[in-house]
Amino acid sequence: MKRRHIVSMAIAAASIVVIYSMQTMGQEMGGRMEGGIAVPARDRLTLKAPNGIAFSEFKGYESWDVIGSSVTDDGSGCGSSPDPGCIKSILGNPVMIKALKAGIQSNGKPVPDGAMIAKIEWFKARDSSLAYGAIVPGKFMEVGFMVKSSKRFPQTDGWGYTTLKYDQATDTFKAFAGAAPDFHKTACHGCHTAVKSRDFVFTKYQKR
Repeated sequence: MKRRHIVSMAIAAASIVVIYSMQTMGQEMGGRMEGGIAVPARDRLTLKAPNGIAFSEFKGYESWDVIGSSVTDDGSGCGSSPDPGCIKSILGNPVMIKALKAGIQSNGKPVPDGAMIAKIEWFKARDSSLAYGAIVPGKFMEVGFMVKSSKRFPQTDGWGYTTLKYDQATDTFKAFAGAAPDFHKTACHGCHTAVKSRDFVFTKYQKR
């Protein structure tokens, strides 16, 4: 019995060391934020934002169709990018693309539940190898998401917002959804009220 007790104590001590080491590693990789510790880029879908949005909900977003793109005048129009600004590509899942093609933004009908939007942001850059002057995507900064669910997000007109912030130095992501209990109600949705008539979606589906 005494030996079994010693073994149990050793296992418990080892567990404490492992937990402490993981916490320390997380702090060295950028520390904690609302939504959990930073995780390697390959594990980004394991993250969950503090407003309940799991990034696994957006699995495969990289292959969604493009709704449109924008280049900001400066950093004020970006999420993580400082001046001189950023380039953003806005993508939609099949539900969102179908709604846009049906004329949702101009027919006054609401975007259906289940629609999702991904906004990928890169820092502005220039490619000197091009034969002409052009602004191109530089350092990857973040990807933000909007998801339509009237039951989950009644306080923000059915839209939930969250962001996956990327740290290039550590190749890690952190989940972010604003401070509780606001969760982007002011910062994100407050901005999107400018296009309430288009059910709070800024980017128009462009002819192609």
